[in-house]
Amino acid sequence: MENNFIVGKIYEARAMCDHDCIYKATVLKKTAKTVTIKTMGETVRRKIHVNAEGEQYFYPHGIYSMSPIMRA
Repeated sequence: MENNFIVGKIYEARAMCDHDCIYKATVLKKTAKTVTIKTMGETVRRKIHVNAEGEQYFYPHGIYSMSPIMRA
């Protein structure tokens, strides 16, 4: 079964350093390689990555050492 992002769905991820901090992102648009999301009042486009098991994920705030990861 292939895991894909769904337009209109809200995805969540916890912060690595604070269990009570939850990041949320709503998928507005999706292409084969990108998702357009609304997070923290901002609309941004992010690249979709695929892991070895074929699961999709993206970094809602960009890639940095402790960035949250949203998985389909």
